[in-house]
Amino acid sequence: MNPSSLFSTRTVAPAQQAAQACLELLRNAHNPGGSPLNTVLEMANTLELDRRTARQVWVVRGHGAQPRSTRISAWPLWFSTDTTERPLLYLHRSSSSAQLCAVSAETAARGILCNDSETQASPWPKGADPSLALWLAHNPQCLPFDPATGAEAKAIVLEALQRLYIDGQPGFYYLALHDHELHQELAPEQRHAALQGMYKVADIGAPTRDKRVRLLGAGRAFAQVRAAADLLERDWSVASQLWSCPSYTRLAREAAAAQRWNRLHPAEEKHDSHLQRCLAGSSAPVIAVTGYGQAVAEQLRPYLQARLVALGSDSFDSDRDPRHGRCPEARWIVVLALKSLADAGQLPRQCVEQAMQIYGLP
Repeated sequence: MNPSSLFSTRTVAPAQQAAQACLELLRNAHNPGGSPLNTVLEMANTLELDRRTARQVWVVRGHGAQPRSTRISAWPLWFSTDTTERPLLYLHRSSSSAQLCAVSAETAARGILCNDSETQASPWPKGADPSLALWLAHNPQCLPFDPATGAEAKAIVLEALQRLYIDGQPGFYYLALHDHELHQELAPEQRHAALQGMYKVADIGAPTRDKRVRLLGAGRAFAQVRAAADLLERDWSVASQLWSCPSYTRLAREAAAAQRWNRLHPAEEKHDSHLQRCLAGSSAPVIAVTGYGQAVAEQLRPYLQARLVALGSDSFDSDRDPRHGRCPEARWIVVLALKSLADAGQLPRQCVEQAMQIYGLP
């Protein structure tokens, strides 16, 4: 039986009511903060253990994921006699696009899929082979996120419950979860911007400086980006705008949609995108960093007028097995930020050579 065929017999109203109960409970629940993984696990525990939601939501802990449930896969959902759709929070560990494709098919491409493969020892960066990130970026049913903090992860899960089960948006949300704690509270306007793909965290250094860069980071890589901003200020008197980007893919998709609309409606007022609104008004170089392959951050290139340097796990060590790639370190981010300024004629090229010597880079 095709799991997706069951949705034709499912009623929508109970799913809306269940999602509303989940939202009310999670919004009011005490959130101690912490890593994205621990935050989502706490949310899952809250939904499972509270009598108001325990029977209204499916919390599935798949193969190898953090054990707290008797379910080992989502298949019991489809063979259950209960054909009413419920909010689904599926905690799993998928290290390849084939495994993730199977999980997606298992859930009929509905729900909130949370992958903790990054927390396990693996020869692959982020615990997944390069095809997984490309599958996410090019799957129109999927809206992928790579949260840097627990606050971002919580905001994304709440957004998913609202959009999928109350508003009736098709498809599924995907979260890559890591267990590195990086405390960052979100103001309401930051939370809204994060769900659109990026938000400004801070200005590092005097905003009046003529030497400036924009540093973008996603997921666990954001910690290295933040460290690079401090090094640029301390060692080179270069100011930075620091941005967290939970979803490069959402940014690129919205920018592509705005570009397409403008092309088809040349006589009407132009549409702009969240990416363009965030980075407008400056020609400062943009350094976009991801723990996935460089292609994930490269998605932004067609929609930026400023110089873009995209960095990923495959940006270095090209002479080695790509499985041994790693998240770009703060030292390399600094060097390439300096090079982008040198290419723009704002710094002498000797600064780049000096930086490589100072930071012990080959």
